[in-house]
Amino acid sequence: MLALEGVVAGYGAVEILHGIDLTVDEGELVCLLGANGAGKSTAVRTISGLLRPAAGTITFRGQRLNGRPAHAVLRSGIAQCPEGRRIFPEMTVRENLEMGAYVRGGRGAAAADRERVFRHFPRLQERLDQLGGTLSGGEQQMLAIGRALMSNPRLLLLDEPSLGLAPAMVAAVFQVIVEIRRQGVTVLMVEQNAALALGMADRGYVMENGRVTLEGRARDLLDNAEVRRAYLGG
Repeated sequence: MLALEGVVAGYGAVEILHGIDLTVDEGELVCLLGANGAGKSTAVRTISGLLRPAAGTITFRGQRLNGRPAHAVLRSGIAQCPEGRRIFPEMTVRENLEMGAYVRGGRGAAAADRERVFRHFPRLQERLDQLGGTLSGGEQQMLAIGRALMSNPRLLLLDEPSLGLAPAMVAAVFQVIVEIRRQGVTVLMVEQNAALALGMADRGYVMENGRVTLEGRARDLLDNAEVRRAYLGG
């Protein structure tokens, strides 16, 4: 479904990604692991069109994404739930969800997607007219994921979904991610909680200093001594 080949990207003159390769097959849940500054979020931003690659190719379902603006990438079927949630705090839950459906057009399709979001996150329905900025951190993460789902994506990019959440809320959010994947949405997830991510993923990639240094099946990475030492506490 998604393929990055030799992708180089960064910010201005600062190169962050030094020629990375990765693939995501349809129906998979793939996790991207690494320490802070490894280039994980830069990779996600480059896939979603927020950054333009300086070299290499990005293809999605056989179509080249290089140079396409973010809204065109979204229309192609890729939605991103960014690090730090980035909801619209002065808008209500309803308005935030409507913003996620902006590229959809027809009201009927958006209404059906909103009902699907409410099945995943009933709490959002209870707070439909509440301002996003007044929600708890966990509720804001639910809203950020729900907003991304409103575009009816084929591929969902999740950037640090557990960041700053209480353990009980992390468990609830990750259970929904598993359910989203079961319903046919392919997922590429950046996550620092390596044990949790690998426990639910099909495959994983480990990044260091802007390069992919390890890749393989999630269960194999869980058993890898280097991964255990660096990310799983030995």
